Amino acid sequence: MKILSLLLKFPHCYFSRRTWVTNFHLMNFHFTSRADFLCIESLTPVHVYCAKWICSSNSLRRELCHQVSPDQQIEGLSDREQRLVDRLYSGLIQGRRACLAEAITLVESTQSRKKKIAQVLLQKVLSYHREQEKLNQGKPLAFRVGLSGPPGAGKSTFIECFGKMLTERKYKVSVLAVDPSSSTSGGSLLGDKTRMTELSRDMNAYIRPSPTRGTLGGVTRTTNEAILLCEGGGYNVVLVETVGVGQSEFAVADMVDMFILLLPPAGGDELQGIKRGIIEMADLVAINKADGDLVVPARRIQAEYVSAMKLLRKRSKVWRPKVMRISAKTGEGILDMWDKMTEFRDLMLTSGELIAKRRKQQKVWMWNLIQENMLEHFRSHLAVKDKIPLLEEKVLSGVLSPGLAADLLLKAFKDGL
Repeated sequence: MKILSLLLKFPHCYFSRRTWVTNFHLMNFHFTSRADFLCIESLTPVHVYCAKWICSSNSLRRELCHQVSPDQQIEGLSDREQRLVDRLYSGLIQGRRACLAEAITLVESTQSRKKKIAQVLLQKVLSYHREQEKLNQGKPLAFRVGLSGPPGAGKSTFIECFGKMLTERKYKVSVLAVDPSSSTSGGSLLGDKTRMTELSRDMNAYIRPSPTRGTLGGVTRTTNEAILLCEGGGYNVVLVETVGVGQSEFAVADMVDMFILLLPPAGGDELQGIKRGIIEMADLVAINKADGDLVVPARRIQAEYVSAMKLLRKRSKVWRPKVMRISAKTGEGILDMWDKMTEFRDLMLTSGELIAKRRKQQKVWMWNLIQENMLEHFRSHLAVKDKIPLLEEKVLSGVLSPGLAADLLLKAFKDGL
């Protein structure tokens, strides 16, 4: 009988409540009849979903039943791990910042067991989040805002001024500040919080610096999960400050409701703005530091970007990107900017584009995680793991071209499945 190809590819991903399914040996079969039908039951992935496979000589049908109730997910955890999940979950929904910080640390962990615990916690928070959205008539609980710009644009100063204005208006603000990791040492300064002294002391604000760990796009692998945890903690405005690196900055636009580009008055002409590519993703462009001697240059840059935005393709039926002048130092234009942001949110919500955008973002992020996890699985696969250093050495010495070496590794990976 033909064995399911997916179980052959990922034998370690499934376990049975009675026996393990490993090394391509399938056990615990239940035959429904003497025909060639095979029903494999109680096979559960590590994230505790239930998959029922039915094989036939004529057809193959897969029925995937998502069992997302927290009680079923907790079955795979020890008592100590269950207590940890319960403590973090209860503290999170009660608004305790220490529990939020510990939950984000758990989600950011790369240790395999902690990853599983984090997924159980995230599923509980997601269930709670859905219940709260139903009580809110299906409207989003929080406004997600992405903020990017080149170094020296005044992002940290803007966030402190903007965040203080929001907390004074009884909003709860969460700031996820992402710092670039060094390609040499792997470390990050994580100094954004030290530049937001007033906001970091505000009890209605939470600032979380995180390293990119080399992730392209200036966002961490777990930024999306951190946003969900912040919303579960009661924060209704989530700001994601990302690394201002230009064209690799598109990733943040796939996890926020509104993307804001912050520029200094000497940020280049309109053609430079279009060349960056990032301008196409911006819903609002803010020219910061428009005070003192920089007022005139700020006006000129604003006019140039207004004309540049007219050349771009319209991405929304109800919103055309705006260009504004602000000063985070004096606070000028900050209230007007918030008014534009709320106008954007209301228009997108009324038209249904905001909900559709969030659904699309979840799909995009799912495939991003699949790509990342598949690369990790590829590197650690037994058929490839020992060959990688040898082929890398041949590429470095010029014996093999990078394309041929990649083809050899992919062939070895495919043959080893």
